[in-house]
Amino acid sequence: MNRSILIGRLTKSPELRYTPSGVAVTQFTLAVDRTFTNSEGKKEADFINIVTWRKLAETCAEYLEKGRLTAFEGRIQVRNYENNEGRRVYVTEIVADNVRFLESNSSNKRNETNGNSHPGASQDPFSDDSKPIDISDDDLPF
Repeated sequence: MNRSILIGRLTKSPELRYTPSGVAVTQFTLAVDRTFTNSEGKKEADFINIVTWRKLAETCAEYLEKGRLTAFEGRIQVRNYENNEGRRVYVTEIVADNVRFLESNSSNKRNETNGNSHPGASQDPFSDDSKPIDISDDDLPF
């Protein structure tokens, strides 16, 4: 079985390209934090190459941007090619077939603050978290 699930932040915004036959593709890198710190007490990350195809590639190009926290599911693929110097180069990447946007797009945040969305869209429902909530016992589910 060849399945991988990764959660991390994009190191740059994806750029949409098309193959000569017209198939959409994006390639980008995901920074995935390691669960431990190094000897200096600092977190380290692995930088994993991600490839998406077709409609998923178009969706990623439209909605993902540098720094956005995102989850990808796919398969590990190892491919190789000969570079200009005649050396064999091996590339390991994740060919993603599922993506989950784990936080809102910052451009959407900018639009909300500029008044380009529906009224009340930028209001934080938890902004009054230090104040008591006025709710009757009849409204509680327990």
